[in-house]
Amino acid sequence: MSESTVRIGVLAPEVLGTYGDSGNALILAERARRRGFPAEIVTVNLSEPIPDQLDLYSLGGGEDTAQALAADHLRSERGLSRAVAAGRPVLAICASLQILGRIYVDAAGNEISGLGLLDLETHPRGERAIGEVVTRPLLPELTQLLTGFENHGGGTRLGPDARPLGEVLAGTGNGFDRVEGAVQGSIIATYLHGPVLARNPELADLLLSQALGQDLAPLELPAIDQLRQERLSDAGVDPAVN
Repeated sequence: MSESTVRIGVLAPEVLGTYGDSGNALILAERARRRGFPAEIVTVNLSEPIPDQLDLYSLGGGEDTAQALAADHLRSERGLSRAVAAGRPVLAICASLQILGRIYVDAAGNEISGLGLLDLETHPRGERAIGEVVTRPLLPELTQLLTGFENHGGGTRLGPDARPLGEVLAGTGNGFDRVEGAVQGSIIATYLHGPVLARNPELADLLLSQALGQDLAPLELPAIDQLRQERLSDAGVDPAVN
């Protein structure tokens, strides 16, 4: 597959790009290229149909109005749902996590239908979760602590078909049971900004390996290791904790 181009979709960045989450696609593309895989970032704007044959999809966070616009688009334009049905990996951040669930309720109390791709519901918590988060990953493929920055007012409860991405060591996470994120089928969803893949290269490589259908050789990037150590220390977590 080294001669094929890895196509990474960034969906609706004009409404789901508030926190710089489109940077996750840049990280994926760069880590692919450093291993000899050509990579292309495909930006799919809100007015455009969503291709269902991309190799990997990335969705970011946004505020209530932007989130509602994205939800309307994703419900009416079924390309992402078809891609998920075909097993193509998806990374969904914050507002996108909520959109991919069954329903979410915004700060004004409006109940909005999601895509139903994740077995979860989100409701206002009454207080906003803001700050650094550290979690112990619950996926067997991940061995390093996950770090990120959360900024959300919703609390998310998982149903039986979804499992958490991590166990919260610092921060709020989903708001219940000290867990964070959701994993179901080919979707990995999280509240972590950062962008999350800049801070968690192991997670980036897991998504890439799923898109490529093969294991990846490690990349030695000391600057990323230093960033991880700094973020863990700032969150008050010993970097040696596993």
